[in-house]
Amino acid sequence: MPILFAPLVGFVLGVALAWVAREDFAGDDGPLIASRPVAIVTGFAILVYSPIVGYFVAFHGDWAYLYVWPWNHIPSAVDLALVFLSGASIPVGLMVSSHAARAKKLGALVGFGAPPTVIAAGLFAWSARRLSVSATFSQFRGDFGTEPIASSSLGRGVLWMAIVGALGIVWTVRSLDRGGDRPRR
Repeated sequence: MPILFAPLVGFVLGVALAWVAREDFAGDDGPLIASRPVAIVTGFAILVYSPIVGYFVAFHGDWAYLYVWPWNHIPSAVDLALVFLSGASIPVGLMVSSHAARAKKLGALVGFGAPPTVIAAGLFAWSARRLSVSATFSQFRGDFGTEPIASSSLGRGVLWMAIVGALGIVWTVRSLDRGGDRPRR
């Protein structure tokens, strides 16, 4: 996933997962940070989402930065900070929207998720050509040596990371949804 989209997509994912965890939130009066949904979503962010984002930054850096900046000129500390920010955006999205989820106000949740969704969609539309090729920064800028993503190692990485991400999301949703099956105290 391109690093410019990752925090936005993560935040929206956190908002969506808050809706899935609404029953758990409604039945829990303890501190939000210590709640079961926050623990599950933080686990997903640390074990699945951050490594996916980190993979693209580490192995396909110019693509991850959408060929806007040459990846080899960006300090690794910036890469690391952006990967951490991306991972943190999921539990932040969940916690920010937890009160609306607890009250089962779908409209308020949509209000939290709509702005970052629109921004991410705009970025995806703007960068469609950039996302479809595998190249270095110089190759992309010089319009030589680019390769369609489908026939490149980047394409295989996108496919594998999409599968891993989808399985992680399914596991997270199933784990959160089980909270509603537990008897209430």
